[in-house]
Amino acid sequence: QVQLVESGGGLVQAGGSLRLSCAASSSTYAMGWFRQAPGKEREFVAAINWSGGTTYYADSLKGRFTISRDNAKNTVYLQMNSLKPEDTAVYYCATSASPRLTPRGNEYDYWGQGTQVTVSS
Repeated sequence: QVQLVESGGGLVQAGGSLRLSCAASSSTYAMGWFRQAPGKEREFVAAINWSGGTTYYADSLKGRFTISRDNAKNTVYLQMNSLKPEDTAVYYCATSASPRLTPRGNEYDYWGQGTQVTVSS
């Protein structure tokens, strides 16, 4: 069983940046970030394969968010720039054993507890 711990969330003004981290208890395959805003369904944000050579983003977030990983630290990052109030949500990381990157949450096996990101206008 893999344990995932997110960190780096907080309160930021619109236009600002945050970098989220997700530390895994062991090495992982594909990793993904998701988010869930109050009253809304969970939404795919980004995914990255084991080597970090392939990434996949939600179309609406391309250009503002960047996913990366450091396998030596078993950690995945989400750099978020030009943040907007609508980015406010709890952000979750998850790991998948699937050989392909996927935006489907039900294809991820382990999830972190989430970190709150709040963007003020």
